[in-house]
Amino acid sequence: MEYKAVITDLDGTLLNSDHKVSDYTKEVIKKVIKKGVKFFIATGRHHQDVSHIRNQLGLNTTFITSNGCRVHDSNEEILLAHDIDESIVRKLLNLEVDKDIHVNIYQNDKWYVSRENDWVKQFHAESQFFYDIVDFNKLEDYKAAKVFYICNDHEKLVLLKEKIEKLFPNKLNVVFSLPSCLEVMPYGVSKGFAIKKVLEKYGIHPKEAIAFGDGLNDYEMLKLVGRGFIMGNAHDKLKEVLPNFEVVETNDENGVANTLKRIFL
Repeated sequence: MEYKAVITDLDGTLLNSDHKVSDYTKEVIKKVIKKGVKFFIATGRHHQDVSHIRNQLGLNTTFITSNGCRVHDSNEEILLAHDIDESIVRKLLNLEVDKDIHVNIYQNDKWYVSRENDWVKQFHAESQFFYDIVDFNKLEDYKAAKVFYICNDHEKLVLLKEKIEKLFPNKLNVVFSLPSCLEVMPYGVSKGFAIKKVLEKYGIHPKEAIAFGDGLNDYEMLKLVGRGFIMGNAHDKLKEVLPNFEVVETNDENGVANTLKRIFL
């Protein structure tokens, strides 16, 4: 199969543990693009948090953010947008959660939290896209691409996931991107959902694409394409639900670049 497109997640996949793209990876990606292969980013991050990476790689293609809730073209114009129902967002923000869990919301061009969380700042040092602290009871409106919860105690998030799914059956997509990050999107919306529409725009069949991911929010994307690759550092549950998928080197071992080199160069 001659593949025409590459889709990659960012954190834990294309980015190393310092949350950067290695020089080696940049070099390989630019060579792959020169061969006419389309290269797409599909991430849980906010679109404002991705521009610096697109610029580093010289990408002029569509990019998928907020786990498929937003799709922007190369000029950062919105092509696709999905929001959680406002009444559900209000209930999520008023939900009683453990004191160690930090609640976050992506709303248009903003990232809002109710209190300080220094731990997440390491992920956004390069982009300089940071949150604003607000009173969730005083937002002007409650449209949101996603609500997400951060906690270093994974089991507390597991309990919260069960609670949300019980309260809102078949109304939300609730998934872990990292063991420390539980993400909530509209029902039926995922990276895979958005990628299918993006590939259609470029006249590329999903089976003509390959993808890389490390989290459970990458499941639909990896299943959709012709060949999905799981990072060596991936969440164990992702490896369990996709047992026949190839596991490549970790993000710190340039797993994406090494695999691209093997396939395209």
